[in-house]
Amino acid sequence: MSREDRRGSDYRAIPAERRAHIQNDPWTRSLGIEYLDLRQGYCRVSLKLQPHMVNFQGYPHGGVIFSLADVAFGAACNSHGEPSVALNVTISFLAAVKPDSRLIAEGREVKQGRRAGFYDIAVTTEDGTVVALVHCVSHRVSRS
Repeated sequence: MSREDRRGSDYRAIPAERRAHIQNDPWTRSLGIEYLDLRQGYCRVSLKLQPHMVNFQGYPHGGVIFSLADVAFGAACNSHGEPSVALNVTISFLAAVKPDSRLIAEGREVKQGRRAGFYDIAVTTEDGTVVALVHCVSHRVSRS
């Protein structure tokens, strides 16, 4: 099975203390993002779009979609227990969605080196429509 074919349950569990630390994020809570699954190198989160999350055209704001993907990325890359930050994030928006949609972001580790980690995040609607694809590179920072 290739890394891309792995399901969330194929990733190793993380300690409860690390899970709680990651999930206790003020920005995530303020957006109303819900953690559906969090494992080592993997994260699945959801967000019910709210009326204040639309742009001037009436569609969900790209920044909200990016934030959802970034939360999945940040959780997945920090799930190893070593502090990591985003080094590069590239997002491609593929579909407009209804302003009251529920979005799901699923982040998967592609490769984790000593310092750099590579992750792919897919943002979809509940029915599976791909809204955005995100390619991310993380950098492990020194604890000192």
